[in-house]
Formats: sequence, C-alpha cells, structure tokens
Amino acid sequence: MLQRKKLSTTIGASSYAYLHNMVKTGRAESVGQAVDKAVETARRLGNRAILERQTAAYFKGLTSKAAAEEIDLEDALSGASQEMDFDQP
Repeated sequence: MLQRKKLSTTIGASSYAYLHNMVKTGRAESVGQAVDKAVETARRLGNRAILERQTAAYFKGLTSKAAAEEIDLEDALSGASQEMDFDQP
C-alpha cells in the first residue's frame, strides 16, 4: 500500500464542494482519494500538453526528406488500418 502524506490547507468553496461531491457520488472513497484523483487528472492533462508540444517541435524540425518519409509512413499505416476490423476481439 502506498504511504500517504498529510496535507492541511484551505481551498475554495467550489473545489471543496466538488471533492465532497466525488465522494457522495461514489467516484472516490474519501476526500483524500478525491484529491488524488483530481491531481492525477491534472498531471495527465499536463503530460498530454507536454507531449503535444514535443511532437509539434519534432515535426517542425524535420528536414524535407524526413518529413516526406513521415508522410509515406503515415500513408502506409493509414492504408493498413483500413483493412483491420477493430470490432473483432
């Protein structure tokens, strides 16, 4: 089991209501778990934004030859995926 750390702070009334609503509706077992879930979501969104910026920088920095190779790869993968039935187990 993960070791928990004590956090004592004040938060806005709407944030407090949101966390308690998570508990009330069963999305979290406790206010502490609701905080953990909210932080996890914020971190995931932050990581997505970082990945998006890094991906954009990667493509912006490609040479024209490398960009053409990426387009060829994209076309090949797109064509192959059209032949796949994603609804089959």
